[in-house]
Amino acid sequence: MNGIQKFILDLYPTTKLLLFCSVVLSMIIVQNIVFSYLLVPLCFLIAILASKGKIFFNLFMKALLPIALMIFLLQIFFYPGETILWELGIFSISQEGVVFSLTLISRLLSIGAAFLLFFQITPIKDFIYSIEKLGMSPKAAYVIFSTFQIIPEIKKTSTTIMDAQKARGVETEGNIIVRAKAFFPTLAPLFLTSITSTEERAMALEARAFTVKGKKTRLHHLEKTGKDQFVRILLLLLLVMIIVWRYFI
Repeated sequence: MNGIQKFILDLYPTTKLLLFCSVVLSMIIVQNIVFSYLLVPLCFLIAILASKGKIFFNLFMKALLPIALMIFLLQIFFYPGETILWELGIFSISQEGVVFSLTLISRLLSIGAAFLLFFQITPIKDFIYSIEKLGMSPKAAYVIFSTFQIIPEIKKTSTTIMDAQKARGVETEGNIIVRAKAFFPTLAPLFLTSITSTEERAMALEARAFTVKGKKTRLHHLEKTGKDQFVRILLLLLLVMIIVWRYFI
């Protein structure tokens, strides 16, 4: 682990959260399309420095970009405008629609990129620990933690069930019809497994005195350091500079 990577990854979770909030606030303050689009490669650069560039790029291309393109096409064809650039039947593209679509997508991509970056450089357990330290109820924190964990767990269980089906000779690969025939029979065991794991998780929490009131000990500890203070001051100074540039210059 190199120095820059260690510096980024070892930051306290709320410091990384402040970085996310700074990206969003700067976009809102500046309100410029070019600036919003420039925030995306900035997030990508930070991900590369933290050695998370490949994962960040894959998530951006597979999850965020398709949603942005779909919203862009819907807005560009159906947003009302007076200056028509292209028209075919019920479909038309106006200058106002293009401007609005590009503005909307710039905000979506910048916020989405900052969101992806935050959860790539911040382990969920560290984030939950930090918000509990801020005073959030452990039950509420556990609900948040479970929400982020449920999708990867369901995906992992689904893969295991599909592998078991394949080992029994069930055809699971091919066209969309073949895959659908193999997928739907896995829904029942998937739901049953999810219910069972929920019950097991509840029993594990009770065994660890989760609902018992009083001070609890932890094996996992995080502490703020001097570099957290440095990054927070730097981010606040950058926000102040952006505000001064935007409203007073």
